[in-house]
Amino acid sequence: MRILIQLAVLLLSTQAVLAQFVEAPPEHPNILFLFSDDQRSDTIGAWGNAHIRTPNIDSIVERGYSFRRNYCMGSMHGAVCVPSRAMLMSGRSLYRAPVDLDGVRTMPEALRGAGYQTFATGKWHNGRPAFARSFELGRNVMFQGMANHEHVPLVDVTSGEFSAQRTGEDFSSTLFADAAEAFLTGGRDPDRPFFAYVAFSTPHDPRQSPPGYAEGYYDHRPPLPANFMPQHPFNNGWMTGRDETLAPWPRTPAMISEQVCEYYAMITHMDEQIGRLLAALEREGLTDSTIVVFASDHGLALGSHGLLGKQSLYEHSMGCPLIIAGPGVPRGETRALTYLFDLYPTLGSLTGLGAADMDPAIEGRDLAPIWLGDRDGVRDEVFLAYEDLMRAIVLERYKLVRYPHVAFTQLFDLRADPFELTNLAGNDEQRARVADLTERLERLQAEYADKAPLTVDPPEPLEIDLTGRERKPDSFQPQWIVQKYFKNGG
Repeated sequence: MRILIQLAVLLLSTQAVLAQFVEAPPEHPNILFLFSDDQRSDTIGAWGNAHIRTPNIDSIVERGYSFRRNYCMGSMHGAVCVPSRAMLMSGRSLYRAPVDLDGVRTMPEALRGAGYQTFATGKWHNGRPAFARSFELGRNVMFQGMANHEHVPLVDVTSGEFSAQRTGEDFSSTLFADAAEAFLTGGRDPDRPFFAYVAFSTPHDPRQSPPGYAEGYYDHRPPLPANFMPQHPFNNGWMTGRDETLAPWPRTPAMISEQVCEYYAMITHMDEQIGRLLAALEREGLTDSTIVVFASDHGLALGSHGLLGKQSLYEHSMGCPLIIAGPGVPRGETRALTYLFDLYPTLGSLTGLGAADMDPAIEGRDLAPIWLGDRDGVRDEVFLAYEDLMRAIVLERYKLVRYPHVAFTQLFDLRADPFELTNLAGNDEQRARVADLTERLERLQAEYADKAPLTVDPPEPLEIDLTGRERKPDSFQPQWIVQKYFKNGG
């Protein structure tokens, strides 16, 4: 018995000694926030796509925590990235997040107030005043929604002062990574924690990649999306919006294959730039004190359901990647329902921000209890909206989508039908479920201040003739397209 007691004492003593060498998470960790544009959740190698090369994003997955059912709540117009980023930066839901972030204490602004050095590069689509409040430094910043990736309009910002605009002389992802790497390796204050926001503009169109990246995909073509269709089967209200008129109907396999190859190539090139930044953290001895976030503003159809853009409520368009890695975050994954705007309170808790430090109207929920094992999830349902054309409620298994303008409803069993190919709404045995989910959808509309009706009278025809409705621009005109987004909603 004495021997057992001695062994127990020895074991406890050894554990105590070893614990001294286990580095506790820093009180105020750095944050490297990597944000892509229009990236589907199924375009990450470590998440199961064997046809794409993303070794550096995969490395974040391998040491971090993946949120496999993460969503953008939606948009009130065709430029979905604008409200998505407003929600991300405000922690507020769709109809409570002003797109210019006026009156909001943004996530980086809160961190700046707590002593963080805040830096940004890349795409910022929510107004210059909000940027100036949020970031002390901005290098190679693109103050618009899209541009030719080889001729990017760039601005530098220092303490609220904006430089004259210039045109970048390299590919967009390279330019943004250059700025971020320079900040990490010499441009930061070593005596302060930092928040570095790197907002890539890829794989958003125009679909172009640097030389040498697409060839491998053309030689070994990835498969088309499992839910590829030549044309969407009914009028969803956005059939002739900007993104949908970039190619003719019917969508052909050859056409979509070209798009997929270029799309994957852009992601692979971006992944390579992400690798540069992860290597910079390692060289600077910052890996163990830095939280790395990888996410995207929303997804993209890219041929799924006969669509090209993100202006729908299907999983491929409203679902978006989210991975968090770093001190205090274990390796693992969850299929709990989450939103992008949950990142504000989540990063706030990881960095020691209190409720008084953050925006008072924040609606996102701290995700840390999920990876700590304290909770299976932070919500039972997700609400999605697009213009006044589509509304959806998503549960763990079922998803109901309502199209008020055509009085049409879809019901999908996401467990049995993850690609949303079989509409169950017309089945007699699903009548009670449709009624229940519709009632719950109406409750969520009230909760999130959405006043759009679920039925209009009279409804439009369900069918639509798309003959000759394609827009075929002679050349790429980024400013014209951006203006069209805001003027016409898409």
